[in-house]
Amino acid sequence: MRVDLVSTDEERLACFEVLKELRPSIVREHFLEDLARMAAQGFGLAAVWDPEIRAVAGFRPLEMFSTGPVLYVDDLVTAEKHRSEGYGEKLLKFLEEKAGTLGCRHLELDSGSERLAAHRFYRRHGLTEVALHFSKATGVGTHGKIA
Repeated sequence: MRVDLVSTDEERLACFEVLKELRPSIVREHFLEDLARMAAQGFGLAAVWDPEIRAVAGFRPLEMFSTGPVLYVDDLVTAEKHRSEGYGEKLLKFLEEKAGTLGCRHLELDSGSERLAAHRFYRRHGLTEVALHFSKATGVGTHGKIA
């Protein structure tokens, strides 16, 4: 088993199917372009291989007044057929270590209200609920770069 940053386009594309389980709106034809644009904003991907990709996380360092520097986890998903096999735990531990390396005070993420099994997983691994996340669509298109 290997847990590491995803660094090649071949590895990025191998992450697509697992990530799509969490984010069904992503499109393979735009995936590498989207990742490149997001990487320019600090986004990174990490994965667990055993030997194929079993779990994927998208993350970015950021800083907020409320917390100081944080490692924000945009996406954290284990392939459905490999859940409860320890891959998510290995990936979360990797992200915690990455947060420390980057000088982040916290590791943070949002999780959909309906993802109760994920919430239990996060609580078991020491994450606590500290806020509610609110969102409102702006009417801007769904694909493309931020101006």
